[in-house]
Amino acid sequence: MTLKEPPKVELTLPILPDMEIAATKTAEVVAKHMNLDDEKSAEISMALIEATINAFEHSDSESGSVEIHFLIQGDELVIQVTDKGKGFDKSKVAIPKIEQKFGSERKRGWGLKLIEELMDTVEFESTEEGTTVTMTKKK
Repeated sequence: MTLKEPPKVELTLPILPDMEIAATKTAEVVAKHMNLDDEKSAEISMALIEATINAFEHSDSESGSVEIHFLIQGDELVIQVTDKGKGFDKSKVAIPKIEQKFGSERKRGWGLKLIEELMDTVEFESTEEGTTVTMTKKK
């Protein structure tokens, strides 16, 4: 008897405007395959958009692309977003104060916090060779 590997989907996205949408379309298909409800599917898509855009905008990746891996492990979906960029120190990323954002032109800066709120677990691994964000959502 051979053990079947868990289903896995791998994408390599060029860093181009709106390419994060390709990632969310894939996430929607995977979530549907897992019979996740619409709310969980939407949470996954929003977290994935944030993680992908962060990689696009902040990695300074020399490869010009971001890799996204979707892995179904039992009743969990594990998503890894990896860039080959300069890395970052999460402890030095300030979470904005909401009062300051109300009157501000720049509403950005919530990505890391949002990802952590939307997913069940989130891990950040970052070195000078790149960053991997691993996000997990349970059924």
